[in-house]
Amino acid sequence: MLSRLKKFILLSGDFIFLTLALFLTIVIRYPQETWRENFYGHLPHFLVVFVVWLVVFYINGLYNLNTKSSGRRFFISTMSAVALSSLLSVIYFYLNVQSTIAPKTNLLIFIGVFTLLFFIWRGIYQALVSPLIPKSNLAIIGFNKYTETLIEELKNNPGAGYQTALIFKDTSELTSLVDSVKKNNIRAIVITDDFNKNESLREALFSCLASNVIFFNYPDFYELLTGKVPVEAIDSSWFLDNIREGEKNYYNFIKRIFDFVGAILLLIITAIFWPFIALGIKFGSRGPVFFTQERYGQNEKIFKMVKFRTMKEDGNNRTMTVEGDKRVTKFGLFLRKTRLDEIPQVINIIKGEMSFIGPRPERPEIVSGFEHQIPFYKTRLLIKPGITGWDQVSGKYHSPSLEDTLEKLQYDLFYLKHRSFYLDLVITLKTIATMMSREGR
Repeated sequence: MLSRLKKFILLSGDFIFLTLALFLTIVIRYPQETWRENFYGHLPHFLVVFVVWLVVFYINGLYNLNTKSSGRRFFISTMSAVALSSLLSVIYFYLNVQSTIAPKTNLLIFIGVFTLLFFIWRGIYQALVSPLIPKSNLAIIGFNKYTETLIEELKNNPGAGYQTALIFKDTSELTSLVDSVKKNNIRAIVITDDFNKNESLREALFSCLASNVIFFNYPDFYELLTGKVPVEAIDSSWFLDNIREGEKNYYNFIKRIFDFVGAILLLIITAIFWPFIALGIKFGSRGPVFFTQERYGQNEKIFKMVKFRTMKEDGNNRTMTVEGDKRVTKFGLFLRKTRLDEIPQVINIIKGEMSFIGPRPERPEIVSGFEHQIPFYKTRLLIKPGITGWDQVSGKYHSPSLEDTLEKLQYDLFYLKHRSFYLDLVITLKTIATMMSREGR
């Protein structure tokens, strides 16, 4: 896929310029006769630093193909990533007792040189490299609400690497499918309408096999494009084809070990801060330190979720939180933005009621209300709920409205289908980025 090629080029370029920045730093700092020895002496330790920088760049969204390198958002993300990477680099060198180098001045020069090179490289990529990688031409068979949704999503995700070249609106146009595919260099075909499983459609698609075209049904391509499952376009057979819980036993076992050990460690590490957080809550408003509430867990098992209280007790009718909710205290807003209010949920994780990563646990009355309005809503309860998840790192705030809940379910179903150690790692890194940017609510 061309989007993966673009990300590989970006990643490779960043690594090359990290190495070049170190090379230039050594040339600047050391005499000509000793630069080679010093370069190879620094390189092994700086390779660790390079990995740290690339990971931080990823969690700051610097490999998001939809972000322009000349935009304000890109500049802020870059400077934030450089600041954090620099701090972590300093920590690495001064806590690594095995390191034979303590590059105070070298590290400072390296940071400045690489930052300059990075902006130059990304500018070159956007102006010269990216345009050389053409978008794949896409053909859509069918013209309906799914087609319109697909066209809109393609506009919203220019970095996906696809552009709509052809739309076949009815069966009469299929006779020219093979010739049109060749003439327009079509690389992928998305079927949004099976024309009542018309035999001519199957024959036309079969004839395109020799053209090395990739075929997608609408739900699969929508997933690829958005990271969501289009609930309105699937039926019960989709779950039978895609949800294979019996194959997840090893994954679930290892994940439970990571959850338990991680929760114990996090509880020990953060225990010293709990009294200070408790004081902040108490000074902010009257009421208990902890907030507990019944939530649905895996397979509809009810448990009591525990969090640090972030809202006023006086006049609180316990309705769902909305954006800019006046019930949230100033200290509570800080806890929400930094996700510190979620820390007590490690207790739920230790007890096996939750996981670090999974769909957010919902109140029983919310579930009972939406299960009759949204198809397959309860399927999100097939796995343990989590403190963070694919929906939470989507970059969107979802209110308790029907529309937002439907979209949230689409993210949850994507995670249900694709959950793996790799996806969990991606969600973890994106959660860290959210905490650093204080974008929580």
